[in-house]
Amino acid sequence: MRKFLYEGARNVSGERIREQRLKRRLSQSALAAKMQTEGAVIDQDAISRIESGSRLVTDYELLVLTRIFGVSSDYLIGAEVRRED
Repeated sequence: MRKFLYEGARNVSGERIREQRLKRRLSQSALAAKMQTEGAVIDQDAISRIESGSRLVTDYELLVLTRIFGVSSDYLIGAEVRRED
């Protein structure tokens, strides 16, 4: 499978995923563990590569992340600006 780049990255959500993880004071390992409890098999290294933009994010991983962070998928992909609560 050929993997495409968008503006030099394999995903557009990595920065916002990192931002949300840090906002909740979660380590990459803790986020991976939370994702696993939601059914997404992922490890700390994969979280690191997602955040750096070097790994694709699957649709089911994105869905799990929206549940964990309580944000929309539009927000995570940069299509929506989130207002601070």
